[in-house]
Amino acid sequence: MSDTCTPLRHNLSDQALAFNRFLQKTQKNWATSLIAHEKRAQWHVEHRPLEHHDSLIYHIADGDFLEKAGINYSLITGDSLPVHATQRSMQPHSGKPFVAMGISTILHPKNPYIPSAHCNLRYFQTMDDDPIWWFAGVMDLTPIYGFDEDCRHWHQTCEQACLHADNANYDVYKKACDDYYYLPHRREHRGIGGLWIEQHNRQSFAACQRLIESVGHHFLQAYLPIVQRRYDMSYSQPQRDFQSYRRTRYVEFNLLYDRGTKFGLSMGSRAESILISMPPQASWPYNWRADPGSDEEKLTRFYLQPRDWR
Repeated sequence: MSDTCTPLRHNLSDQALAFNRFLQKTQKNWATSLIAHEKRAQWHVEHRPLEHHDSLIYHIADGDFLEKAGINYSLITGDSLPVHATQRSMQPHSGKPFVAMGISTILHPKNPYIPSAHCNLRYFQTMDDDPIWWFAGVMDLTPIYGFDEDCRHWHQTCEQACLHADNANYDVYKKACDDYYYLPHRREHRGIGGLWIEQHNRQSFAACQRLIESVGHHFLQAYLPIVQRRYDMSYSQPQRDFQSYRRTRYVEFNLLYDRGTKFGLSMGSRAESILISMPPQASWPYNWRADPGSDEEKLTRFYLQPRDWR
């Protein structure tokens, strides 16, 4: 994909164009790294260049490691930012031309002992005489079965992603992630969190860009060692059943609360691309309860409670 697919892209700064190239390169790097851990997954690559929406989609299915996964790149331009697509802090900018670019990956492994993982990196800018801009970056982990060493490694790497960019706000971003990935109707968190960096523009453009790029660089450094530790762990149907049950929380959060899902659908984007984040299956057994003291019960009692894992 070139940097001139859409007319408004000509108005972007060299720095913003450089970040766009970083996103495209990172998508390829993530795909290459994941391919190395797969034996038989089906990979589908789809490029959808439209007038105001350029996207490249990697869809992975039915692998020994990844049961379902997606790595999506998109660049969206618009002549008028819809009111219903804006958060409260952005509503004064509704109606302005804009550009939004990003990559997002969601990985749903087959083995219940390997957690699901998610990361997205984004940039937004209005295209007017006095533009506003911001970066965003998220990485979070959703285990089905908890392991202390996995949680420690994940959060230590999240902190390193911040420190590598000379940013000491890991605790702030971790708390924001814990707060965001909470399901109030269930009174539980979706996973063990990570980093939630949203509308990041209080430093220089270069400093903000450096932090979000560091999140992208550290995502697989945080995830793949966990995959390697758990890949060969044996499991049986009860563990798969629990995995299917816990995946319901992913579905519920994404459909009820996730801002990215709501934004994409409100912009008229292709639903199939947005809902690629959904797990391959989920089940809602009525009023199911884990046995006290079991590994399944410990997940919500211990691992899904926010704590300092470092």
